[in-house]
Amino acid sequence: MKQRKLRVTVEGKQYEVMVEDITSGERTSSGPAPRAAREPAAQAPAAPPPKPAAAAPSGPAGQEARIAPLAGIITSVYVKEGSVVNAGDKVVEIEAMKQKNDVVAHRAGTVKDILVKEGDPVESSQVLMSIV
Repeated sequence: MKQRKLRVTVEGKQYEVMVEDITSGERTSSGPAPRAAREPAAQAPAAPPPKPAAAAPSGPAGQEARIAPLAGIITSVYVKEGSVVNAGDKVVEIEAMKQKNDVVAHRAGTVKDILVKEGDPVESSQVLMSIV
């Protein structure tokens, strides 16, 4: 197997790493990897721990909130306050990583309290609107 030295950029910081193709399951050397391959030039910063999943919030008097299933930018809001929707109807479109994702009504009812508009950034589990 051939080792290659590569430069990787993570969050704006550059790191030099040694890469070895191990898909065939064979190693070319019988000894330990060279020192440069065992110790990176710098350690990549640790990712923050994921946030615990929040329960779907409920509003007063039986309202149920529709929450964002992922983080992104609101590109379309298909409904207005007072719109009547069926379960599965598109209510919002969120763009994340250049992919457009439809958010659908989780239940039939009337749309109340729309909390987002086109162009707004949203986080995963953020309340978008209530459907009663």
